[in-house]
Parts: sequence; C-alpha cells; structure tokens
Amino acid sequence: MKKEIIVTTDGSHSIAIPDMGVTYHSTHGAIQESAHVFIKSGLGYTTIKNQSPDIVSILEMGFGTGLNALLTLLEAGSQQLRVCYETVELYPLQSGTFQLLNYCEQLNRLDLKPLFTQMHTCDWDTVIEITPFFSFKKNNCSLLDYTAAKLFNIIYFDAFAPDIQPELWTSQVFKKLYDGLLPGGVLTTYCSKSLVRKAMSEAGFIVEKIPGPPHKREIVRAIKANNA
Repeated sequence: MKKEIIVTTDGSHSIAIPDMGVTYHSTHGAIQESAHVFIKSGLGYTTIKNQSPDIVSILEMGFGTGLNALLTLLEAGSQQLRVCYETVELYPLQSGTFQLLNYCEQLNRLDLKPLFTQMHTCDWDTVIEITPFFSFKKNNCSLLDYTAAKLFNIIYFDAFAPDIQPELWTSQVFKKLYDGLLPGGVLTTYCSKSLVRKAMSEAGFIVEKIPGPPHKREIVRAIKANNA
C-alpha cells in the first residue's frame, strides 16, 4: 500500500495513505497534535497528578512514524523522569520513509536523530535503553494479539479512526486496555466520537472530554479509578 510523506500546517511531516484516505497525524500539525493529545494530556497530566513519580510506564498503540515516542523521550529527558515505553505496531514504516521524516529538524534537536533512527531499527520484542531516562520496547503484532507482561500508567491510543479500524474501538478492546492499566492510570486519544466514549464507559473507564489542539474542539482522556 502506497504511503506518502506530507507537510502539515506546523511544518512537521505526516504520512498519508491515499488509497485509504487517511493520515497518521493531523494535517493541521503533526507535532502540535501529538504534543497536546499525548504529552500534555497523558504524560503531563500523570506526572502532575502523581507529583513527579520516580518512573512512568507507557503503552502506545501504534508506533507509526515514531513521533509520539520521540516527544516522550524528549520530555523524559527534560523532566529527568524515568519512562519505560512499550509500543505495538503491525505495519512498521520502511527505512526509506522514516529516515526522511523531519521531526528532529522541526524540534531543533538534530542530536536526537540517531535516537529516532534507533527506535525504528532496533530489534523487536527486546527492551532497549535509548537514554538513561527512556527505555523502549516495540512489539510487531496487532493490539488484538498483544499480551502485556506488566501494567501501565498511561496508554497512548493512536489507532486509525473508527471508520478505518472499527475492530480496535470496541468495548472489548477497551476492557483489555482498562485491565492493562494501574489504578489511577489514563488512556488518551484524539477521537471523541460518542460511540468511542460509550465503548470506554462500558469497559469501566471514567471518560472525560477535554479541549483538543488547534482545529480540534475536543479529545478524550479515560481514567481508571484509583480504587479499581
């Protein structure tokens, strides 16, 4: 399936799949969207709520361009916060594609380029110490086939939209993710459709609609109760 690199409004790249009519990130700004939906609303929310925990474990569905992981690595270093990051990706990008992505340039952090490449090229199913504050493991499988070996503080849910991947937005899938969170853990996603919020609620989550990034009115943060 053909994939094309496109430039979004904030100057950062995304990937488009013309045959499916989808993009990996918002066309209004890839970095802008990821920073708001996942870093601010997921990682930032968790560190404030937990008053700077010693370690944060994150599960991402799915790895895609690697932007969410890169921004998390950057934030972990900035906050000197130990992050254990695990991601699930069934269809990884080819080297000729990810090597052209301009995230490190847009962030003015060319020093991160080797680390970004390392995340894309490292072995699957193996924990890699990318930096002293960021360990990384990627799993080459579908979320439906994935079994976690531990519980997480945060889940970044970044699947394609429900009309493209409906099988990943069901109450059964969200129950699986709910069970994979620690009490008080959170799941963040860009999609706030009513059917998604209903499926999350059925799985046991406390569902919040919160303000989205520019050009998107709202996103969702789903919380597992502390006493769950």
